[in-house]
Amino acid sequence: MTPPCEHPRDVTVLPRGPGGASTLLPVSLPFPEPTDPRPTRADVFLGYLDYFRSVLLAKLEGLTDEELRTSRLPSGWTPMALLKHVTHVELRWLVWGFEGSDVPEPWGDTRDGRWHVRPEESFAELVLALEAQAAISRSVVAAHKLSDVGQPGARWEGAAPPTLERILFHLIQEYARHVGHLDVVRELVDGVVGE
Repeated sequence: MTPPCEHPRDVTVLPRGPGGASTLLPVSLPFPEPTDPRPTRADVFLGYLDYFRSVLLAKLEGLTDEELRTSRLPSGWTPMALLKHVTHVELRWLVWGFEGSDVPEPWGDTRDGRWHVRPEESFAELVLALEAQAAISRSVVAAHKLSDVGQPGARWEGAAPPTLERILFHLIQEYARHVGHLDVVRELVDGVVGE
């Protein structure tokens, strides 16, 4: 049996095969179980978004700058590029799209059709940007009903704007998919596995 790990956050301990050592993956928030009461449907959405953000950051924790900037896949994306991407996804859908606010670089996570991180951008800066965007996203949700329809604008490319609820569903699936991608990449980097 693996002794308990003294870590400031919850830790998922997963066996590495018969007789193999366990790998520890820190997770900052518990999974929002369907049986956990939440006051509103908006709180359910926000709980899942907070959870997936925390899992994404936990999967990046402990990687070196080189590992964060190196792709392990033929498609070429890096863990840092994915972090920047999800921040911009929230920005595009909730601020530029739903609220119709002017955003100077809504596609600032891409260059030549691919996710991109500038050499001068640091992991710490991108984590702070995600945390800042998360706070903005929470304030957007708090200021509206789930049935509210987004503002018309360039984000929708001529289509009718969706409701806030539909956007939040999209964001949750986007995070879940990308956190799954990161599961594979992290295991390829150093053998750390998720659930």
